[in-house]
Amino acid sequence: MDGENHSGISEFFLQGISESPEQQQLLFGIFLSMYLVTLTGNVLIILAIGFDTHLHTPMYFFLVNLSFVDMGLTSSTVTKMLANVQTRHYTISYKGCLAQMYFFLMFGDLDSFFLAVMAYDRYVAICRPLYYSTVMSPRVCALLLAVCWVLTNIVALTHTLLMAQLSFCVVGEIAHFFCDILPVLKLSCSDTHINEMMVFALGGTVLIAPFICIVISYIHIVLAILKVQTPGGRTKAFSTCSSHLCVVCVFYGTLFSAYLCPPSVASEEKDIAAAAMYTVVTPMLNPFIYSLRNKDMKGALKRLLSHRKFFPS
Repeated sequence: MDGENHSGISEFFLQGISESPEQQQLLFGIFLSMYLVTLTGNVLIILAIGFDTHLHTPMYFFLVNLSFVDMGLTSSTVTKMLANVQTRHYTISYKGCLAQMYFFLMFGDLDSFFLAVMAYDRYVAICRPLYYSTVMSPRVCALLLAVCWVLTNIVALTHTLLMAQLSFCVVGEIAHFFCDILPVLKLSCSDTHINEMMVFALGGTVLIAPFICIVISYIHIVLAILKVQTPGGRTKAFSTCSSHLCVVCVFYGTLFSAYLCPPSVASEEKDIAAAAMYTVVTPMLNPFIYSLRNKDMKGALKRLLSHRKFFPS
């Protein structure tokens, strides 16, 4: 990526999260607080899992990676928005816009892929427990992790390189608080047909394919749980995937409202609100969901915060 567009435009204006200066300052405090909570919560999840040998399992291995990706997703969008509000310069350089777009797409797609891999992990644990240690071996987990990173980097790089080929004739205002693909495409004076086709093709694939995998996994999980004879056994089986299911509902609920709502129905304000839910609120809620609904995580966090020894004697 050469970082130069054909027309020589060096920067864009970002609309921000509100057109009112008073609301901008209020929202600055809210978003800063949410960002700090997101970083703190996800760092605690990573530390608790890292220091507790009981949690060195495939499920928590992917949870650590999900927490890292959540921090990357919110950092790729919120930090620039907060800096703009604080300095009152609502601009972003052309190269910075492309870089922000790349990292936003990469981390956003990784979130979706990791949730699908975690659903598959729960499927194997509940439906194929005798083969779990073989199917979800450390080598397989590392391979799944590598595949997720490679695929999402290819998708993000494809979109970014295609965007870098476009011309921008005037310094326009991006109708968003970060450089998302569609708002930036609206400012181009080039033919964006190929870009839009790739957004539809690749975007639909990385969004729908993992979601379908999650749905299929949970169909098998529910059927397997219903076959358990005792109510206690069904409750125990479902409790192992309830946290992940809550995260999936929050993630895809905000994602679908942000990107699959018809343009005739969704205004720019609603688009920004939905994107804020997806990039800020969801990464903040994930640590709370896993810590409050998971007994092992609650125990690990208590030991971490109380400075007790993690390793068994």
